[in-house]
Amino acid sequence: MKERRYSELDWLRVFLILAVFLHHVFMPFNGDGWHVMNGKSSKLLDDIMVYFEQLRLHTLFFIAGVGSLLLLKKINTRTFIVNKFHRLFVPLIVGMVLIVPPQNYFENINDYKSIIDAYQHLSLTFESNHLWFIEFLIVFMLLAVPFKSGLDSQVGKAFIIRLERLALFKHGLFSLVLVVLLLRCGLKLLMPTQDNSIDNLSVSLFFFLFFMAGMCFMSSPKIWESVTKNRSINLKWFIFSTILFYGYYFKPDISEYVSLEVRWQLWWLVCTLVSWSGLLVLVGYASAFFKQTPKWLHAANELIYPFYILHQTVIVALAFYIVQWDASIAVKSMSLLLGASLVCILLCYFVVKPIGIFRYLFGLKSKRVVYKSLSQQGAASDASV
Repeated sequence: MKERRYSELDWLRVFLILAVFLHHVFMPFNGDGWHVMNGKSSKLLDDIMVYFEQLRLHTLFFIAGVGSLLLLKKINTRTFIVNKFHRLFVPLIVGMVLIVPPQNYFENINDYKSIIDAYQHLSLTFESNHLWFIEFLIVFMLLAVPFKSGLDSQVGKAFIIRLERLALFKHGLFSLVLVVLLLRCGLKLLMPTQDNSIDNLSVSLFFFLFFMAGMCFMSSPKIWESVTKNRSINLKWFIFSTILFYGYYFKPDISEYVSLEVRWQLWWLVCTLVSWSGLLVLVGYASAFFKQTPKWLHAANELIYPFYILHQTVIVALAFYIVQWDASIAVKSMSLLLGASLVCILLCYFVVKPIGIFRYLFGLKSKRVVYKSLSQQGAASDASV
């Protein structure tokens, strides 16, 4: 019997990484302070972007958890770890040595004589920058092995049964947000910073919870079906959470009455409500409506990984020149969007895809493996990102 392919994950993976790309395209224009900034900024753009920051990566980590479980069901632990070494660790090192340094160069261009000088100073600093996502994935994938063993134990099976019972209630899976809130708000009391380093547990453990949720949800068809079945209920929670989010975001100044610590806790609360309800909505509706993976999506799923590795450096390099134009934010941002899209697509399609060494360095399977598996692709293919 042919194993089911979870096409909703293919659609979500591509959609969400493109959303990350769009976010970075607009970063020079939102006034937040980035590698390269435009002289003028848009408050409206910032107001929109801060909302979508609560949705993208959380769901991507969830998808990675789903893919890890599916892959661990198909291959042994050693093969799984070797696979992740080649597809995650090698691209991370390549990215830190070759892809990330130009970002620092354009951000601090007066500190270097040339791009070559920047490489000489920066290549071996191993700064992950936007590739922190891959760094997190490496750690999470290693933890997925013992977590899978735990799910296979008697205690783990009993836990999944209880999760199935909870999923029978229409608000059941959303109610798990209480656990997510407890973890996030509790950890933020200890580590309030939003630094994206693996040792900042208020960030890494929060994302790992979404990763584990992916593994747990995929452990039972009943739980996965519940996400689809109750998507309209979760949509109502999502709308409610969005209203709360912007209600708090645009609140009057309450600093005279409420301490800074409490205000931050309220912020993390509304953000987490959006993140969890948004996850359930995205997965639920994708599962209901995206049941096929067309050929173009197969190709996109393969190339979206090198696209992600390359995109921010391309954006920073182009933005450095574009923000100097005498033009409106709309003209500059659209030019950056089109230019960065074209450069990334050309690099992925004409450099990374056809050349064996670049395929390996950017985490793609060899052409021979791809051709062999095209007729056998199951749910776990390309599941790591």
